[in-house]
Amino acid sequence: MGSSNNPFKEKPNSSLSKKLLSYLLYAFLPLILLLHFYFKPFYFPLPFSYNINPNFIPPSSNSQEVLRKTIVPEAATCDYSNGEWVPHNQEPLYNGTTCDTIKQGQNCMVFGRPDKDYLHWKWNPKNCILPRFNPRKFLDLVKNRHVAFVGDSLARNQLESLLCMVSVSSKPDLFYTGGEDNKFRKWHVSSHNVTFSIYWSPFLVKGVERTIEKDFNTLHLESVDERWAADLDHIDMLILSIGHWYLHPAVYYYGSSIIGCHFCANHTETGFYDVFGKALNTTFDSIIKRKGSNNNNHGNGIRVFLTTFSPAHFEGQWDKLGACPKTRPFKQGERVLDGVEEELRRIGMSEVEEANRRCGNSGNDLRFEALDISKLAVLRPDGHPGPYMNPFPFANGVPERVPNDCVHWCLPGPIDTWNEILLDVIKRWKR
Repeated sequence: MGSSNNPFKEKPNSSLSKKLLSYLLYAFLPLILLLHFYFKPFYFPLPFSYNINPNFIPPSSNSQEVLRKTIVPEAATCDYSNGEWVPHNQEPLYNGTTCDTIKQGQNCMVFGRPDKDYLHWKWNPKNCILPRFNPRKFLDLVKNRHVAFVGDSLARNQLESLLCMVSVSSKPDLFYTGGEDNKFRKWHVSSHNVTFSIYWSPFLVKGVERTIEKDFNTLHLESVDERWAADLDHIDMLILSIGHWYLHPAVYYYGSSIIGCHFCANHTETGFYDVFGKALNTTFDSIIKRKGSNNNNHGNGIRVFLTTFSPAHFEGQWDKLGACPKTRPFKQGERVLDGVEEELRRIGMSEVEEANRRCGNSGNDLRFEALDISKLAVLRPDGHPGPYMNPFPFANGVPERVPNDCVHWCLPGPIDTWNEILLDVIKRWKR
């Protein structure tokens, strides 16, 4: 669509009205929450030391027997998305006071969350073994490398989980902060000469985020976001995580032409599925051109992971008590990915497959992998901070407004499993 064909021209029979209901939950509740977390972060001193109860008895005492029954020979690949959460009596590698990189709004223990059962579940793939995270092994495998996380606040959530897990072996030292609210940071692990970094880029492609004055995002789908891409020459492993920001109102450009919009009131609705796929395509193409061997710079390769869409678990209004009240995982089949969640996952998986096809003859260490966590994440409504995004929210009774985070994950919590899968994939590559 050229610039002369204005997608904002009013159409009485616009398909927008038919799609509004399917987008409302993801478009508005997470939006308010995500903006709130980034622009009004909470920084409170840790009020006390928290020790996990060593006498905790998981819901079932036969969890180890369940795991033993499913042990199969290790293979080069594993379908991590097919499995179940089983009770597990091992304590997390870290807690709310032993790791200082946890964002305060995800430090559920220290902020007074009373239940602890959510810490004692392990993902059990159906046809393979997912070992407990080994911090030393991970650091050995990425020695002398730069591991970068790029994306939205869930990318940061996963990185902070990983930093806490590797800190059991060697503490990462923060040596760089930049950008608004320190959205660009770098850490160094001197024992293995490993650099970890986070780049804020909620679209991966070039974009302008919505403001109070301009209530929609603007995306340029033909150009990758150079705030992170400019550093590709110095990055060895890339973990990408996006999705939620694509559900918000936005205008889409390709070059100088407006090609559509999402949630533009009274105007043509183009949706975001094709846009999401195009953004990933542009991103992967840029990586292949800059890091592949078939270019003028004789690229030195890179390992790229795409963490698939992580569902939210809102059951009511985000600022009311009980927005995400569950304290146990869903059973297999009790909750499945809905249309939006499943389609974003499918698009991500498809674009990764296509990227590997395009770089198949690159001749160097260039590889794309989907970190397929959507199906296991959707089963964990109990793993979010909920009201404990704020410290001790019920210390003075139940207030009228109770903000809830049903998007991000408690640390420690289910998101630690994402990094267990990450390590296991890297180990399998080495075989």
